Amino acid sequence: MDEDVNAQIRAAIDGELRLLEPGVRASDAEVTALLDPEFVEFGASGRRWGRESILEVTGAAAVEPGPPVRVTGMRGTLLAPGVVHLTYHADNNGRRAHRSSVWRRHPEAGWRLYFHQGTLTADESA
Repeated sequence: MDEDVNAQIRAAIDGELRLLEPGVRASDAEVTALLDPEFVEFGASGRRWGRESILEVTGAAAVEPGPPVRVTGMRGTLLAPGVVHLTYHADNNGRRAHRSSVWRRHPEAGWRLYFHQGTLTADESA
């Protein structure tokens, strides 16, 4: 795999893992900086989230940060220059989900999460 491809995938993975850190999730500024202005999420709950509404469950308005999310099987694919698709399994204190994210690179702002979807699963590997 090309070094630039690996670097782009690594940047998206780094951003995704940062968004899962309790300390980052507790900061409106850090969460907002990592989300694309056009961010959309279809959550495991079935709810549709946008950049502003996601701060209801993250950021300063959220409850105390909980334990870190356990992530396994994270993989990335470069869809186009500056666009990376990630898939992985997450276990958030026993709530397991398959996760899919699309990250895109902005010339001034760097890598930002454009789209995310979570699907609940009973799978122990998640």
